[in-house]
Amino acid sequence: MPAITDAREGAQALKEQVERSSSMVFLGGAGVSTASGIPDFRSADGLYHQHFAYPPEEMLSHSFYVNHPEEFFQFFRERMVAPDAKPNQAHYKLAELEETGPLAAVLTQNIDGLHQMAGSKRVLELHGSVHRNICQRCGAVYPVEWVLEKEGVPHCDACGGPVKPDVVLYEEQLDQRLLQEAVNLISRADLLVIGGTSLVVWPVAGLVQYFNGDALTIVNLQPTPQDSYADLVINADIAKVFDF
Repeated sequence: MPAITDAREGAQALKEQVERSSSMVFLGGAGVSTASGIPDFRSADGLYHQHFAYPPEEMLSHSFYVNHPEEFFQFFRERMVAPDAKPNQAHYKLAELEETGPLAAVLTQNIDGLHQMAGSKRVLELHGSVHRNICQRCGAVYPVEWVLEKEGVPHCDACGGPVKPDVVLYEEQLDQRLLQEAVNLISRADLLVIGGTSLVVWPVAGLVQYFNGDALTIVNLQPTPQDSYADLVINADIAKVFDF
């Protein structure tokens, strides 16, 4: 079936699916937070189309963190953290669906913490969070505000060890326990809604194969490689689509 491009029509179609569901899972990416002022990666205005001293993919790698820590933390503070960002309609609607309806969990590739800020309780942060920053020597945990107040490479107040954001960088593996929990949730769901992600980053993109439920919906501004497997495709602003 052709993709729906009108946000209102998409919202009505999604609402009908949600009302039929008894166990829904949402899998989201960077596009969920663009309406909150946080740029995504691959759109025309995304990070990968902006110009930096190094390619963003390189600056977001483990080897760059190790070999160029000063530049890494400059990029982290300027581009990976959005302290003034607030949840948008998509975040709030998902929190509402968890509290009152069928939503079992939010699985997110985002590291901004906006789902929790909106009120979601069961959130699997598959790529970690900027709100946890961990000393690599003693394990002390610091909030993102602490990192923003520091200059250069932050070091632990307790032991002097290097502090690293608890985010999954390129060349690093995802938490296998979280990944297995995501597989379990998706395999038990009757409705899987995928939103704001291009579905090209693995292994998260591969989670779709574990869905055996009634309806698969993809909400993304641009087509994805997995649209042909979906029962409903909505190419519209996700914050508007979740306004129902």
